[in-house]
Amino acid sequence: MKLYRERIIRCPRLGGEVPFSYCEREAGDLPCRQVVRCWNTGFPVEEYLRETLTPEVWDRFCSEVPKDRMTTLLDIVESAKQRQKKQRETVEKRLNIGSDHSRD
Repeated sequence: MKLYRERIIRCPRLGGEVPFSYCEREAGDLPCRQVVRCWNTGFPVEEYLRETLTPEVWDRFCSEVPKDRMTTLLDIVESAKQRQKKQRETVEKRLNIGSDHSRD
């Protein structure tokens, strides 16, 4: 099973390479909704997920209704804004720490 988690594929949603371990938990405790479609040619992913997920999680995964395209895009934009805000705050903290030392 560990061999599957280390495999890498190009993610059509993210546009870059990701390991299967990311796809397996992309949605928190649920796999990415496209995991079967993306990985099916590489190994028996549906069988693997059935064996590794609890029956309750498997049922939630199978019953998950994908978001429409606009909602997905808005979620991506909001996530990017939050990441940018955190990065900005980190840089500001570093600059403030550096300026505190220069006063000594």
